[in-house]
Amino acid sequence: MPTLLHLDSSADRVTSRSRALTAAFASAFSEAGPDNVVVHRDLHAAPLPHLPDASLHWAPGLRPPGAIPDPAAEELQQRLVAELLGADVLLVGVPLYNYSLPSSLKAWLDHIHVPGLTAPSALSGAPLAGRPAVLVTSRGGDYDKGTVNDGRDHATPVLELILGEEMGMAVTVVATGLTLASGAPSLAGQVARGEREYADALRLVRELGRRAGSGPTAPVPAPEL
Repeated sequence: MPTLLHLDSSADRVTSRSRALTAAFASAFSEAGPDNVVVHRDLHAAPLPHLPDASLHWAPGLRPPGAIPDPAAEELQQRLVAELLGADVLLVGVPLYNYSLPSSLKAWLDHIHVPGLTAPSALSGAPLAGRPAVLVTSRGGDYDKGTVNDGRDHATPVLELILGEEMGMAVTVVATGLTLASGAPSLAGQVARGEREYADALRLVRELGRRAGSGPTAPVPAPEL
């Protein structure tokens, strides 16, 4: 049965736009097929610990001699990796915090990026190659080319690098910006644009969720919003 792994990381449990967009994708995925399964992990409500042992960055066969990580920490990592490997589609809510990833999402990334298990190495192929990964990112300001924030999104490129280039997943990015325009005097004139971006993103994630839940075809790349 098709399975979606749905991750949220926003600290805002009520008005978060990244949460609203991932929920819309997950709902469309569920509705696309009676047997579709959604596994939801809220990384803010149930935060993961920071990776406690550097040897856990590697599969057992690649660890330094004498490495003996804590069994409980290794068991948690194995569960997270199995959760990812068992999903046909990955959906990640990525609010931009201080120009970067929420720490809760970074902790998950550190647990699941494991050469020899999820990333290619001398011990393994690329088990996630070609698998769809949809990143839903929300940003408070204007990050378009030529703006003062151009190039200051340090969250999306990291996820594209790790999930896409390193692990081989087929990454699609859906972005909505100006989420703080209504409360920031410097952005007051861009409230309507922010609402249009959000409406466009909602339509797009619903379509991507429907496509992902309807068959094995990966979601199409998201257009610029």
